[in-house]
Amino acid sequence: MFDNEPAAEATARIDEWEHALQRRAEQAQSLAQRTEGLFATARSDDRLVEVTVSSNGQLLDLRLDEDIRHQSAATTAREIVATLRRARADLLRQFDEATAETIGADSETGRALMRSIRVRLDSVDAPHDNRDGP
Repeated sequence: MFDNEPAAEATARIDEWEHALQRRAEQAQSLAQRTEGLFATARSDDRLVEVTVSSNGQLLDLRLDEDIRHQSAATTAREIVATLRRARADLLRQFDEATAETIGADSETGRALMRSIRVRLDSVDAPHDNRDGP
């Protein structure tokens, strides 16, 4: 009777691990499906600039109202950059929401995923110095 108890405990632990791994895989698949087609669109306060970014933070679309011609190029450039950042912030909010609903925002995996997404989007925002070539 005592000889089978360690084996039964080991089998139960293995079953628990297997179920936990399966649950995590299902959560990861659910998160991937939810975030696959994410995009975010933002407009400048003056409604002259509209920017749409893909799930990886890349610019998908840029729309400029005709009234943009009444301001300087420097102002337009600042508005584009600010609106792009606003769209990426909305994208992060969407990722946060999807992560919280699938994996759990407070879970170790959820926190790691959100750190990774923030790093990836920050690298998209980082200025690139192309003076020395590609």
